[in-house]
Amino acid sequence: MKRAFLFPGQGAQVVGMGKDIYENYEEARKIYDRVSEIAGIDVKKLCFEGPEEDLNKTENTQLAILTTSLAILEVLKANDVEAQIAVGLSLGEYAALIYAGMINFEDGIKLIQKRGYYMGNLLPDEEFAMAAVIGMDSIKIEEVCQEISKEGKFIVPANYNCTLQTVISGEKNAIEEAITKLKEAGAKRVIPLKTSGPFHTVKLEKAKEAYEKELEAIEFKKGNVKVIKNIDGTYYSEKDNMKDILSRHIISSVRFDKAIRLMQEENVDEYIEIGPGRTLTGFIKKDNKEAKTYNINNLESLENYLKEEK
Repeated sequence: MKRAFLFPGQGAQVVGMGKDIYENYEEARKIYDRVSEIAGIDVKKLCFEGPEEDLNKTENTQLAILTTSLAILEVLKANDVEAQIAVGLSLGEYAALIYAGMINFEDGIKLIQKRGYYMGNLLPDEEFAMAAVIGMDSIKIEEVCQEISKEGKFIVPANYNCTLQTVISGEKNAIEEAITKLKEAGAKRVIPLKTSGPFHTVKLEKAKEAYEKELEAIEFKKGNVKVIKNIDGTYYSEKDNMKDILSRHIISSVRFDKAIRLMQEENVDEYIEIGPGRTLTGFIKKDNKEAKTYNINNLESLENYLKEEK
């Protein structure tokens, strides 16, 4: 059986995530404790108690979600649940790289802590917004963004989630204009998102430059699992310049739509989303209604899956 592990990105966080798994599995406890030691902050408290305001700060969110995903992953590994393919959404790619052995655990934790800090703090002064466009082909969305850009406003697609769902990012007034135009052009829905930073756009160039320096010290290894890149929806290869890819990742659109197509071509039998939320399996189901998907984000879902596996 061919299995893919999916790791969520920012926006999936919720206070209390991972707590029941931590309380019931030694493997999970070790991960939270180890991350807290490496990062120098109490990740357990952040994940289990919040407050929500602290958990939602980008510099904390990325580390908290990664830790929760890795803790659940460790329990699955201890029960001999393995995957041949791994993919994450934005920060989730780091869980995939750690799982594949392409980045060691400690380096991965340190990188995501720095990445979250730079993405949360090295932002331009303008007012930005993001919106999810549902029920419209991405080519049409690109055309509307280009039309608004000609007026001197900044707006681009940031996340290609699946065939008929794309997130746009840009200046607040450009997003407001796009919402109207996209609805007029036939989008089923256009939903403003709570995220305000212009993530995965060139507006994060300063964050990218600062992060490049962190990547210089990292030694990347050949993986033992296929990992799909966010920037183009293809597998990492030995020829890839990982430092370049991971720094560009910050300013490049996320192509999860292409990752879905690649996994379909590979005839993946089972998709398991590991970590808070149900976002990625939702994208999978939109493009492939017959896909067999699981979400493992709490004790009940974890134990139900393990029972089914036996």
